[in-house]
Parts: sequence; structure tokens; C-alpha cells
Amino acid sequence: MGTFKIEGGIQLKGDVTPQGAKNEALQILCAVLLTPEKVTISNIPDIIDVNKLITLLGNLGVKIQKNGPGSITFQADEVNVGYLETEAFKKEGGSLRGSIMIVGPLLARFGKGYIPKPGGDKIGRRRLDTHFEGFINLGAKFRYEREDHFYGVETKTRLKGAHMLLDEASVTGTANIVMAAVLAEGTTTVYNAACEPYLQQLCKMLNSMGAKITGVGSNLLTIEGVENLGGCEHRILPDMIEIGSWIGLAAMTRSEITIKNVSWENLGVIPSVFRKLGITLEKKGDDIYIPSHTKGYTVKTDIDGSILTIADAPWPGFTPDLLSIVLVVATQANGDVLIHQKMFESRLFFVDKLIDMGAKIMLCDPHRAVVMGHNFQSQLKATTMSSPDIRAGISLLIAALSAKGTSTIQNIEQIDRGYERIDERLRALGANIVRV
Repeated sequence: MGTFKIEGGIQLKGDVTPQGAKNEALQILCAVLLTPEKVTISNIPDIIDVNKLITLLGNLGVKIQKNGPGSITFQADEVNVGYLETEAFKKEGGSLRGSIMIVGPLLARFGKGYIPKPGGDKIGRRRLDTHFEGFINLGAKFRYEREDHFYGVETKTRLKGAHMLLDEASVTGTANIVMAAVLAEGTTTVYNAACEPYLQQLCKMLNSMGAKITGVGSNLLTIEGVENLGGCEHRILPDMIEIGSWIGLAAMTRSEITIKNVSWENLGVIPSVFRKLGITLEKKGDDIYIPSHTKGYTVKTDIDGSILTIADAPWPGFTPDLLSIVLVVATQANGDVLIHQKMFESRLFFVDKLIDMGAKIMLCDPHRAVVMGHNFQSQLKATTMSSPDIRAGISLLIAALSAKGTSTIQNIEQIDRGYERIDERLRALGANIVRV
């Protein structure tokens, strides 16, 4: 297991370009299974989770041609569906939650799709019901092997379009259902669909391949099934979660940083939420400029003067992936903030590590924490800690960069799962961070 050693308390400065969006990449890569023709994808982030999925596609028989940094051409013209029932696949697929999204494309094109119980972050229960109920609505038969935790769907005929109302606006569930429905016979309507930019990008890519999807960007998608799809070229958006992470890092370390080419129109409420914390963000073209917050940042209370509450919600609400970053940034704000993590019951359990560093946080229950900001009157203290998941890991890294002394973060593979060469990019800004 790798370790970061970080000397904190150093102001950073410079420009940083965000990586391609991890959550979009996991969907887009699975979609290459829908066609035997070539699909070229650019701006692919070089991170563990994405690389695992690319390896999985290769083991399924997808041809992979690397064109240069972040650009790969895929061709799924000789897919080995039999690999899905091997022990090697059960081990490989179980290590990556994003692998669940191969099921929809495989079911639509080959009539079967299997997946072991997926892995990923230990942040609470993450249901798969939405995915499989959608497939069943399209005419597939469900299969579950309890001893092996092995899920599957099968059909001997072409899938049939159906109307469905999702019980939750699951991003990956919506993506999986859409990828299955594009090759189904007839029309499918998906109400309460997720409408995150990742999902919009997937639908735009599928339409460029010949799919007929309308309502993109809304919570009601209409998919008219087609016989087959062709190849395409697609560029992945910059990662809005990484963009939010850089904003938080700049504020906590009181650094002057410019985040380049952020695709402002796809950031939703992210800039406004950081502004509620008192953080100054300036839009310069398609860049975000964050000046050095030498005088700190003051939390804006609600209109009636009550404590500011920041909660996650389905898009266009605030993404749950940034609540950990907001929480750590609030530890040095001037004011108090209530963080309400509605979606996952274990995501706030890293706050004990921040409390050890001197942060003033009261964990009310598994979903809520009150943060009483220091206003930089008391610097966090360096410590040794372990990264429990991707977003908590980057939050602890931000805390360590602002702390007094040298911190150690263990289990940094969790951070590498979602952030590309984070230590190299931090050193380019002036950080003192070493990978051991």
C-alpha cells in the first residue's frame, strides 16, 4: 500500500487543468460494447478505476488501440460473452463498481449480462435494484446466485420497449437502462431518470452512434429502439468533482489557483455552493480563478439568519461526491455549517480523523455533521491517517496540505482510484508531497 507524506502550511500558486470525468468515463467505456464498429474516446482519465474497466473490456475481447495520452479507440467486434461466467471475471468485475454498467449493453446486444456483486467505496448501501428492475421491465429474466453473489439477466428474444418510473434517480441505473433500451424493439420511456451531465454526455454519444433518444437533460427520457448502432468519436467532459476539489484546496491553503477549461455550463450549482462558504470564484472565459484568501472566508447564513445547511440532492442539486470536500473546507471558515449527507450512511465517518487534527465537528448522526469553523485562528495539526474512500481521501489530503507539520496518509490507492497523478500536479503548484 502506498503512502503520501505531506508538509502542510504551504501556499500554492499556478494553473491546473482538470482530468476527464471519472463518472462519465465509466459509462462511456461500457457503451463501446453496443457496436461492432470503432469508437474513439478522448480525454480519458488515467486513474485506477477507469484503467480497471479498460482491462475488463480487453478481457472480454474488445480490441483496444491507444492513440496517445487520454485517447483510445475501441472495437467490440469479437466479444467473448463466455468470459462473463469465468472465475477470473467474478474476481475482476467484483473489484470495480462501475463494471455494473457492462450489463445493459451486453444484454441488449448479446442477450445476456452478468456481474458479480460490485466493489467500490465503502460508503454505505448502494442498491442495484433500479438496474435490474429496468432490465426486467424490458423483458429480461433475472438470475441471482446467492452463494457467489452473482447477478445476471438473460433474454432469448430482442428486448421490448416499456414505460418505467424509476424508484430512484440513479445515475448508473439510468445509464444502464438507456444502454439496454437503445437496441430494444419499440419505444421506452424512463421517468425520474437521472439527468447529470455524465448521463447527458452518454445520451449525446449514443445519438451520434445512431440511437434515438429525446428529453436529454430532463428527468423524462424517450428512447426509440433501433436495429444497430455505429461507431463514433467522443470527448469526455472535465471532471466536475475534481474541479470542486481544486476549489476547496485553494481556499483551505489560501492559494492563488486558476483551474483551466472547466466547462462552466456543466458545473451546475457547484460554484454557488462554494460561494455560500464565502469563497471567491471568478469566471475568466472558461476558467475559474481563485484568489488567495489571506483574510479567510465567511459563511453566508440563510436569509432568516439560521445556520447554513449544505445537502446533497439529485442533479441539478449538489452532488454528494463533493460533500466531503465542503466539510473539510468548512473547518477553516468563519462561521458554522450543517453538512447533510442524505444518500450514504457511512460517508461522514472520516470526520474523526479531522477531529484528531483539531477540527471542531459534531457528528449528529450518520448523515449529519455540524462544522464550527476556526477562521484560520487555529491551524489543523499534522497526523497519520488512512484514506477510507476516494472523496474522503482527497478531503484528508486537503486537510494535510493546510495543516501545521508533516502528515502521513496511508492507503492512497483509494485516492489514485479517482485522481490522476495528484501528487505530481500538486508539486507543480508548489506543494511538498512525496509518494512513498
